[in-house]
Amino acid sequence: MSERTIAKLLERLRRLPPQTSLTLGQLRAQYERAHVAFPLEGEVTLQVLDTGPVRGEWLLPAGASDAVVLYLHGGGYVIGSPRSHRHLAADIALAAGTRAFTLDYRLAPEHPFPAALDDAVVAYRWLIASQRVKPGRIVLAGDSAGGGLVLTTLVALREAGLPLPAAGVCISPWTDLSCSLPACDPQRPSHDPLIDHAVLRAMAHATMGRRSLRDPRVSPLFADLRGLPPLLVQVAGGEALVDDARQLALAASEAGVHTTLEVWPRMIHVWHWYARMLDEGQQAIERVAQFMHGALRQRAEADPA
Repeated sequence: MSERTIAKLLERLRRLPPQTSLTLGQLRAQYERAHVAFPLEGEVTLQVLDTGPVRGEWLLPAGASDAVVLYLHGGGYVIGSPRSHRHLAADIALAAGTRAFTLDYRLAPEHPFPAALDDAVVAYRWLIASQRVKPGRIVLAGDSAGGGLVLTTLVALREAGLPLPAAGVCISPWTDLSCSLPACDPQRPSHDPLIDHAVLRAMAHATMGRRSLRDPRVSPLFADLRGLPPLLVQVAGGEALVDDARQLALAASEAGVHTTLEVWPRMIHVWHWYARMLDEGQQAIERVAQFMHGALRQRAEADPA
């Protein structure tokens, strides 16, 4: 491990106020400050779309290819925005040499399920129809709840009979909102300060209300994953969602989906977020870029038209 160690980062994170002590508004504000703490690096043009049927941010690195990362931010479906995840989406786009569009999907509890899923499907259709991006030049990527949303969006696109993107990238994905897997047990020791089990469960109920938390349209661990494009799943070995990722990768592989699972030891939930502080974060982003290059190339070879 590099001189920029996870121990130093953990020490800083543990100084933050406990999530349970913050209101929803305070949690959202905390996330929003990320774009100040992590300004854009490199030659990246920012274009904000705040009107129209699809809202979000274009991140356009100099010399980027025509490929697009449709990025779905994390935050338990109740916090987060393109601004909070601007640096992460831009870092992925820079590493891959592509453009990125970070979707400003609607949040619960103001807009409960299926608002986020509906918005993601609309955004994909918009990229194809209005932005003239070929499906084979699109990669869906997301972290945490956004990683789960990548999967449910892919399933919804398949069910709608739409041409699928080249690949999906799921970073520390939340795939079971019922939080039934062993690693999500609040009694299980964890060195990860980023997920509070009580807050996680509150977010699930805020998103779903009285609906089943195992609805496959929000918990893709229980979905039919057949026919999906190649997937990269990255997760930290000690985080609360490690079993969400492992079981999802197993289910996808059993469904015939080409799936690459990477479990990174000693890391924390969505450690990519801290790539400016943590070498392993940048290394994981570079792995995402490598995976994307391979998936885009294979799709181009399979569908040259």
